[in-house]
Amino acid sequence: MTRYDSYKDSGVDWIGEIPSHWVETKLKNLGNVTLGKMLTNEDKGGFFLRPYLRSFNVQVERVDVSEVKEMWFSEKEMSELRLFKGDLLFNEGGDVGRTSIWDEEIPECYIQNSVNRVRVKGKSRYFLYVSGLHHKTDYYDSQVNRVSIPHLTKEKLENILFLSPPLHEQEQIVEYLDRKTTLIDSLIEKTGRKIDLLKEKRTSLINEVVTKGLNPDVEMKDSGVEWIGEIPRHWGVTKVKFNFMFRGGSTPSTEVVEYWNGDIPWVSSKDVKTKYIHDTEDHVSSLGVQNSSCSIVPIDSLIVVVRSGILQRTIPMSINKVELVVNQDQKVMISKGRTTVQWFYYFVKGNENRLLKNWVKEGTTVESIEMDNLSNHPFGLPPLHEQEQIVEYLDEQTSIIDSTIDTEEKRIELLKEYRQSLISEMVTGEIKVA
Repeated sequence: MTRYDSYKDSGVDWIGEIPSHWVETKLKNLGNVTLGKMLTNEDKGGFFLRPYLRSFNVQVERVDVSEVKEMWFSEKEMSELRLFKGDLLFNEGGDVGRTSIWDEEIPECYIQNSVNRVRVKGKSRYFLYVSGLHHKTDYYDSQVNRVSIPHLTKEKLENILFLSPPLHEQEQIVEYLDRKTTLIDSLIEKTGRKIDLLKEKRTSLINEVVTKGLNPDVEMKDSGVEWIGEIPRHWGVTKVKFNFMFRGGSTPSTEVVEYWNGDIPWVSSKDVKTKYIHDTEDHVSSLGVQNSSCSIVPIDSLIVVVRSGILQRTIPMSINKVELVVNQDQKVMISKGRTTVQWFYYFVKGNENRLLKNWVKEGTTVESIEMDNLSNHPFGLPPLHEQEQIVEYLDEQTSIIDSTIDTEEKRIELLKEYRQSLISEMVTGEIKVA
């Protein structure tokens, strides 16, 4: 890669110098900006039911047509708002400035007023890359009013500054970036699939060990429970309620300042993301505990989220390594001595999909665990010394897998950073396509 022959100050701090022959101009000088129409749910006479894009459909560099809705358009609106190949689409609200390009994903489509369409004079994909840089660097955010709900209105979008090289350079830049980003995206996708396989391997390993034990030659017996199947002959079959005591949580009044910002960790669902909890984002005072239904949770208890939208996918569960209190969206499980919390933690993580189906209530607005289903759930239970052996083995094996996953996740982050850096260097003229 080489640099251009001469540069000039762009006048924008975060861009710096740009090639001397490039133009910095407002978007309205590069094309026509059109805002979509307000949602119309009924035929006003002579209208036509047609598909349209809303903010949801406009993702980063791509249009998501997995859920395209329809509304009524007049002939005039259809003439003005129909999308054509190469049209740029900008989110007007929400994640302002998120940009994609229309590639005729469906034969005919229009836009709602949460989307701005820009039909540029030049290479659309070049300006897509520039807009992606604006979005990534929060340039759009800086141009909208954050006091209320942010909106990148037609007028504001028209006045956004864009760099515009000659058309032949736009084409060269697009050809180069398309080729390079396709390769990078392919590597990111392959690495993501590798991570998924590692996670599946981790779950499969845990499931095998917590249901069958460590000895492949051990004599087995029928557990008498269909979903459990066979278990080692010396294991027992029990229910959760015979092995754990349950305790609920609470939230001290937020109107009393003295109840908060104390030295007692207070767990909400956002804290139940790792195996162990050593501290929390929010804290309460002793006075807050005394004047609420909170009670101190002993160290090495299981904290399980019992009400949250995340219960569609997983059962968040952690073990506390400090004394703390929890809010009403968690249940505390305190071992009665027959089951170690570490072993039961692995039991849940190895059987998460099945337990989600059995524990989570159906038909509720917010997903929640049915405590009766949880407490009466049967499982095969090894002796305590064998539980400890299983935990030691799984700690070692999952640590190896987790380390590999962490390495691959870092690889994805580096690839994403490289991709963004490459785009930035090209569309700001820092480097030149040979």
